[in-house]
Amino acid sequence: MALQVGDKAPEILGINQDGTEIRLSDFAGKKLVLYFYPKDSTQGCTAQACSLRDGYDDLRKAGYEVIGVSADSASSHQKFIAKQNLPFQLIADTDKKLSEQFGTWGEKSMYGRQYMGMFRTTFIISENGIIERIISPKEVNTKSHARQIL
Repeated sequence: MALQVGDKAPEILGINQDGTEIRLSDFAGKKLVLYFYPKDSTQGCTAQACSLRDGYDDLRKAGYEVIGVSADSASSHQKFIAKQNLPFQLIADTDKKLSEQFGTWGEKSMYGRQYMGMFRTTFIISENGIIERIISPKEVNTKSHARQIL
């Protein structure tokens, strides 16, 4: 069962691009933007990451911290962060454990082909670790995602 608005987010979020474990309690007192995206360095994912990068100062001023999550490897995340100059961490959810908890990993279809993949979804988590808002795959605007959150 996927996590919903009102649910407590899990304490252990995953391992970031540098191999460091990221915990919910690391962000106590801040709102957390936990955004799940399909793949590093693809057009839509780059647009979304750059929107969050460009709006990062405004998000921080509003009390938010940002973390991206995809099933890409830590080394892929390192390259993506370097190429796009991203100021936030990316979780390498290679075992899809976090994605499955949040309900963002599942069957997708493109051009009639079925495959497993990540649903582009953003979770806004309160200072107390409670999911306050979910921006669904159909709602996410990759080019102005930071403004959409604020």
